[in-house]
Amino acid sequence: MGKWVLLASALLALSACGDKPEREPAASALPAGETLRLAPKEIADMKAVGAEIATRDQAEALARIPGVLTELSVRAGDLVQKGQRIGMIVDSRLGFETSAYGAQVAAAQAEAARANADLARIRDLYDNGVYAKARLDQAVAAARAADAQVAAARAQQGASASVAGQGAILAPASGRVLRADIPAGSVVAPGMSIATVTAGPPVLRLMLPESVAGQIRPGARVTVNSRDMPSAAPQGTVTQVYPSITGGQVRVDATLPGLDTQFVGRRVSASVEIGTRQALVAPRAFVNTRYGIDQVQVLVDGKRLSMVPVQIAPTADPAMVEILSGVSAGDTVFAPAKPAKAAGQ
Repeated sequence: MGKWVLLASALLALSACGDKPEREPAASALPAGETLRLAPKEIADMKAVGAEIATRDQAEALARIPGVLTELSVRAGDLVQKGQRIGMIVDSRLGFETSAYGAQVAAAQAEAARANADLARIRDLYDNGVYAKARLDQAVAAARAADAQVAAARAQQGASASVAGQGAILAPASGRVLRADIPAGSVVAPGMSIATVTAGPPVLRLMLPESVAGQIRPGARVTVNSRDMPSAAPQGTVTQVYPSITGGQVRVDATLPGLDTQFVGRRVSASVEIGTRQALVAPRAFVNTRYGIDQVQVLVDGKRLSMVPVQIAPTADPAMVEILSGVSAGDTVFAPAKPAKAAGQ
C-alpha cells in the first residue's frame, strides 16, 4: 500500500511540472549608445584626379645679348628678388666696339676744338672789319657741326656701353628658382632661357578629363590627402578653370591655405567637386575597423545588434563617410557610447 502511495505522489508531481509553460529568456537591453536610421542624402559628387603643386605663372630669365655666360650665381631651389642680378654674359666684341667709339669721340672733340678756335679768330677779325659777315656765318656753322659730331660720337659710345650692360641677367620676378642648369662658360644667344623662376601665388593644378569640363565651376571644393601635404589645409576651392582643352584634359587651379612652393611639381592625389548625387552617409564614429575590415552594428528587430561588414568611401566632409555596400536605406545602425574619462586623466 505504501508503494502505491509513493507512486501516485510521483505521478502527481510530474503532471504538475508538465502543466507549467516554459519561460523564454528576456531580451537583453541595448548598451548605451546612439542609433541612426540610414536614408539617402544629397552629397557633393567628388571625382578623384591627379594634381600638381605649381605657381600661377612661371617667369623666364632670358639672355638679352649673345656672348659667353661667365657667371651664374643661383641654383635650383634658391629664393631670388625681382631685379636681382643672377648671372652675367660677356661679349668681347662689344668691348672693342666701345673702344672704337671712344676713339671717335676723341677725334670729334679735337675737330670741335679746332673749329671753335677758328670761330674765335674769325669773329675777332670780323669785329675789326677784315672778314665779311658771310665768312663769320661759315665759321659758326662749322663749329656747330663739330660740336654735333662730338655729341653723336658720345651717344654711340654710350649705346655700345649700354648694350654691354645688358649682359647682366636679372631675376624677372620674386620667387624660387626652378631651373638654372646652364653651366658657366657656355655660349648663349639672345632669347635663350638661363633660369626659370616661380611667379605668383602657389596653386594646386588639376588636370580633369574633358567629359567633366562643363561640370566644374570656380568655388568648387577640392580635398587632398593630408599625408601628402601635412603643412597645407586638407580642403580648398577652385579659383580658375582655363578655357582650353589640351590632350583631352582641362586645366584647373585651386588654392589651399598653407600651400607653399617648396616642392613645385610634386604630384599629389586630390578630389574635386563636380556636382551632387544621392548616397547613404553616416558619421565615421558608426564605422568600426577591425583587422582591415570596416564594419557597422545593425539593429535587428529592435532587440539585438549584428555586426555587418561594409564598404565605405570618404566624402567632402572628413567627419562623414559614404556607405557603398553592406547596408541599405531604412537600416538602423548603432554606435556605442564612448566611456567617460576618469577624473584627473
